[in-house]
Amino acid sequence: MYHRLVRDAVSVATPDDDLWTAYVEALGVSLSRARADRGLSQERVAHAAGISTFTYRKLEKGESNPGTPANPRLRTLVSLAEVLDVPLRSILPPDARGIAPGR
Repeated sequence: MYHRLVRDAVSVATPDDDLWTAYVEALGVSLSRARADRGLSQERVAHAAGISTFTYRKLEKGESNPGTPANPRLRTLVSLAEVLDVPLRSILPPDARGIAPGR
């Protein structure tokens, strides 16, 4: 979903990296708000969705590893929406334009 250029063994982010990072950070905010609105803990949501608490916490931060944007599987997102009792579209940020790497 995103590209990195490697120059002299140093990874350099491209513009679509920044867009993807912003997108998954907004996704994390949506997940956090939906969870808080329902009074659920991160642990409970993660367990019910079939993912680890560590993974769920990372999703709420919008990252998979420090400095690396999250890239959750569709099944994970669908499961989280079901657990949070919200439509999938309500946790996805509204504007996804510009994140396709080939555009």
